[in-house]
Formats: sequence, C-alpha cells, structure tokens
Amino acid sequence: MTELLRLGVAVDTNVLVYAEGEGDAERCMAARDVLARLPTGDVVLPSQVLGELHRVLTRRARRSAQEARDAVLAWADVFRVRDSTWVALQAAMDLHADHQMQIWDGLVLAVAAEHRCRILLSEDLQHGFTWRGVSVVNPFAPNRHPLLEQVLPTR
Repeated sequence: MTELLRLGVAVDTNVLVYAEGEGDAERCMAARDVLARLPTGDVVLPSQVLGELHRVLTRRARRSAQEARDAVLAWADVFRVRDSTWVALQAAMDLHADHQMQIWDGLVLAVAAEHRCRILLSEDLQHGFTWRGVSVVNPFAPNRHPLLEQVLPTR
C-alpha cells in the first residue's frame, strides 16, 4: 500500500477571498472545493494573508469589522496560521530585487518556504514559479498542476 504523499500547502489571499464568495461564481465554487479537499493539518495560512483578507472583506466586500473578524478567525480555526519573520522579510526583499515580485507577495512565498510548504495556492503569482522548493499553483488553471493533483484526495 502506498502512503499518501504529504505536501505542505500555503494559501494566498485571493483563494480565501473567492472562498468567502467574493468574485465570480465559478472561482468561488472552485476555491471552496479545493480548500475543503485539502488535508487541514498540511495547510499554512501566513498571518499577512489573513490581514489582507480582513482588508478586502471590509473595504471591497463592505462587510462590517465584526463580520470580517469572524471570517478571519474561522479560517484560523481550520488551518495553521504562521507569522512573518525577519528572515522571511529579508527573503521577500530579495524576491522583489531578483524577480520583481511585489514585496507582500514575496513575504507570503517566503513564509511558505520557511514552513516547508511545497505549494503556494495563488491566482496572483506566476503559475509554476518555483522558489526554495515552493511551487506557485493557480488552483483555477484549466489543467491542474501535478503537485495539486498529488495533494488532493481523489473523489
């Protein structure tokens, strides 16, 4: 019997925003499906992602501060939250200088790498970009990335 390959998965803000129902119906359903199928113990939420989610929910989605807080805390109850470190910020600055990546996107990627994730689910970063063992995977791409196929249980 082969053991299920355990890959750490970090989640970017845009995936959570869709899962919260903000955006087109197809992506919202896809985000909810992927997040529901991930092994919860293998999922990392960089704390910055939750802060960005709160901002999107209060500004763009016009939810109250309490509603946004409740949504953020609900995600934190399901998945592991990991803080940014000085080392991660330094790496984010390197990603900005070397790859022209926005610093806050780089920080999410760096936190994923610090916590030995193999996948960063993101629609905003370059699909397939790999840095320090973390591959950016767009969960809404028409063809599923092989790493995402490995981590999602078959139905």
